[in-house]
Parts: sequence; structure tokens; C-alpha cells
Amino acid sequence: MKLLRYGPPNQEMPGVLDAEGNMRDLSAYVADINGRCLSDEVLNKLRALDVTTLPLVKGKPRLGPCVANVGKFICIGLNYTDHAIESNMAIPTEPVVFMKATSSICGPNDDVELPPNSIKNDWEVELGIVIGKLAKYVSEKDALEHVAGYCIVNDVSERAWQLEHGTQWSKGKSFDTYGPIGPWMVTADEISDVQNLNMWLEVDGKRFQNGNTRTMIFNVAQVVSYLSQFLSLQPGDVISTGTPPGVGMGQKPPVFLKAGQVMRLGIDGLGEQQQKTVAARIN
Repeated sequence: MKLLRYGPPNQEMPGVLDAEGNMRDLSAYVADINGRCLSDEVLNKLRALDVTTLPLVKGKPRLGPCVANVGKFICIGLNYTDHAIESNMAIPTEPVVFMKATSSICGPNDDVELPPNSIKNDWEVELGIVIGKLAKYVSEKDALEHVAGYCIVNDVSERAWQLEHGTQWSKGKSFDTYGPIGPWMVTADEISDVQNLNMWLEVDGKRFQNGNTRTMIFNVAQVVSYLSQFLSLQPGDVISTGTPPGVGMGQKPPVFLKAGQVMRLGIDGLGEQQQKTVAARIN
């Protein structure tokens, strides 16, 4: 299933994508797409529905973040060898972990707001893991049993705040709109091999990133197991698993985002995102 949320910000409704690519309303069966509906029991009930009998969603409404009420937005850094090299950083021997504020989460096609006086805004196409079942101290062998599905994440980053203001990367990762997720969460049963998904990102039509999840240093099972050793993963948590090479910081010379540009990105089987960069509104 491809589960989604549609409608204005903070008023999204739950939906599902049918085989023809039409949005169908799920509100008669679940209140929202969040941790409460990601259990095996609820997902199996949704799978049993005849999607063609669900109400069609009229028009082309905005897509919201594919998961609501995310408790933790956890990121793995430098998880592709070539990206670590282009970042002039050591190849990690254990996963590099940082948090992205949940207030950064936005819809997959929402505008990305560039902060005032920011000078090093960058892009990162990443595979997102959505947790469906509580995970504490799980083994790599059992880790995938705790995954409800997968989505695309654009880990938008302001490199000056990330790397030039101390050691806490979260500062450069947590601005509002810096975490587009979606367009939908694809349930794990629809992804035959999560470690063989092509991924790409373009800016203004120029392809900067081409990669594949098979080149991850720490694979999905390893990441879920590792994180569960020191924090509990709750249903609805999102884990962003790192980006392949081709980020702006790694270009020679570096290339950074400016207002008025368009990012377009996708991962096999998970759909596409598109965001326009705009100057952040100052309240």
C-alpha cells in the first residue's frame, strides 16, 4: 500500500493511492496515518479493503507529510562511502547519529524556506524508514519486523550551521521545512529489496545525485538494530538513512541553493518529491 495524507497544513486527511494512481479517502477506517495505524493488525485490515470502493479524492490537493505526529526524526550521517569522501570526513566505523527536529517536517512538494542570511543551503536525497512496532534491543535478524514502510526524505541542510557553529549537526538540519517526507509511505511488503533502490536528485533540471541503497555502509536492518540498543524506536518514528554522493557541498567549486530554485528527487518504488526554494518569512 501507498499511504498518504492530503489537504491543507495541519488539516490533512488519511488516504491511499490506488493502482491507477488515484487518491482514495481512508478517513472512514483510520483517523490519520500515524503511529497508531502502523501496527501489523491495522495495516492488515487496510490491505483487506477493496480500494476501488473507497471515495475518490477530488481535484489535486496538497500532499502533506506521509506520517503524522512523528515522535523522533533520527538521521544517519555519512552512510555512503563516496559521500563521506566528498565531505572530507572519515568513513564511519559505527553509524553517525543525529536528530532532526520534528518541526522541520513538511509535505513532499511544499516550499523549502531558506533561513535569513543563510549561505550554504544544500540537498540530500535519502531513504526514510518508518517504524511500525516498538523496537528495543532488537537483533539485525529481527530488525525489519519492526519496519512499517519506507518513504523519501530530503534532508535539507544549512552547512554553515551544521559544520561551522560547533559540533552539533542538528543546528544545520532543523530549520522549518528542512524535512520534506513523502509523497507517501510505501508499506514494507511492497518493497522486494530495500537494499537495491535507485535514488536521484536534480536542481533546476540538472542531475546532481545518482545512487543506490546497495552502497549504504550500514544497511536498514543494521541501522534499526543499532539505534534500538540505546533508544526505543516508537511506532511512527522516522529514520533518514543517509545520502549518496553529489551534494552541493561536494561540488568543485561548491554549489548551494538560492531562492527560486527547484529540487526534484525520487527513489525507485517510493515516488518523487519537488520543492521550490523561497526566502523564509520573518515573523
